[in-house]
Amino acid sequence: MSAALNEENVHDVLGIGFGPSNLALAIAVEEHNRTASAAEELDAVFFERQETFGWHRGMLIEGTTMQVSYLKDLVTMRNPASDFSFLSYLHDKGRLTDFINHKTLFPTRVEFHDYLEWAASRVADRVHYGSEVVELHPADEHFQVVVRHGGRLAVHRARNVVLATGLEAHVPGGAELGDRVWHNLDLLHRVPELPEEPRRCVVVGAGQSAAEVVDYLHRTFTGAEVCAVFGRYGYSPADDSPFANRIFDPQAVDDFFAAPPEFRAQLMDYHRNTNYSVVDLDLIEELYARSYREKVAGEQRLRIMHATRLADVEVRSGGATVTTEFQPTGERAVLDTDLLVYATGCRPRDPRRLLGDTAKCCARDVEGNLQVERDYRVRTTEELPGAIYLQGGTEHTHGITSSLLSNGAVRAGEIRDSLLAGRTARSRDYAFTT
Repeated sequence: MSAALNEENVHDVLGIGFGPSNLALAIAVEEHNRTASAAEELDAVFFERQETFGWHRGMLIEGTTMQVSYLKDLVTMRNPASDFSFLSYLHDKGRLTDFINHKTLFPTRVEFHDYLEWAASRVADRVHYGSEVVELHPADEHFQVVVRHGGRLAVHRARNVVLATGLEAHVPGGAELGDRVWHNLDLLHRVPELPEEPRRCVVVGAGQSAAEVVDYLHRTFTGAEVCAVFGRYGYSPADDSPFANRIFDPQAVDDFFAAPPEFRAQLMDYHRNTNYSVVDLDLIEELYARSYREKVAGEQRLRIMHATRLADVEVRSGGATVTTEFQPTGERAVLDTDLLVYATGCRPRDPRRLLGDTAKCCARDVEGNLQVERDYRVRTTEELPGAIYLQGGTEHTHGITSSLLSNGAVRAGEIRDSLLAGRTARSRDYAFTT
């Protein structure tokens, strides 16, 4: 299928993906343009393959709360006076006083998602939904970006590109998803499709999402046995203590970027328990109390199968036959389950798949990761006409906040400022020689 050239102007920046990261960038651009002269404005456009704005909708479980403060919204850490803040959203919705009386820093995930939708609606003129970027390549003084929309291909032109393609579901090697075998990201999309209430559910994973899925299934299907399977001896609490939380500070990004590779690895190991495979202590205690109450009653539906791994999974009609292994002894058990949920995490999408041949012009480190400058710009050869920025997939250079909300507002501002500086200077400070 041939692609037609779109007759619009060459954009200053084209964003691929429109989740919270590029939404924060769109707002940063909008705020700059409000006070800039016509010649100083940034022309930005974004493409999102979803039909509407959505962020992990499959895990918007009623009652679950954010793990980050509402002050780490799309703008406040960069511009506390912004009218795109969570507080501005509450004021606009007529709930500011009610929220203050609630005495919490952590809104529900449903409410925070509503805030994101509210913000996205205010910059909707910059976004094309239902549009999938399938290819990009350099041409003359700009990039040509091929976009599929409504079954047709069109070419859009931009001087710079920002990739924010988000996370993708991760499942163990060899695992196959299906009608009764899901990843947790699809949970709320798939539950309504069940023809009847399951008698047994198996959830694999030890992190926050896994514990939330166990809690949700146990509360929702009151006649079902819910088995939580993970390799640890118990859920581990997230370290959200004040000093540990400094790893999410904007200054920590500077420190991490300046550190030698061996110390970067140490930092990630030291503070992995702030974000990875950990659970809020309140939820751990609730699940434990629930399990204990069931033991007292002699009717145990919640089974915590600790120090256990999946040895085999045989998918069958209407469910799966799961073989588990208790690792200290090697003892195995066979479970017939109506539903198997892998809550085994997500990982950044590899930007090189989208870059295609353009990836040949991007520098890599000894482990094959893209080399990224402090302003999130990929280090490229001189033959590329503009800059490629990454929002996500930069843990190896920028640390644990690479794909998290915690630093999203500041990161968006840094990319915007880099775009402005690059447009003024047109320098190639970051080029390398192949």
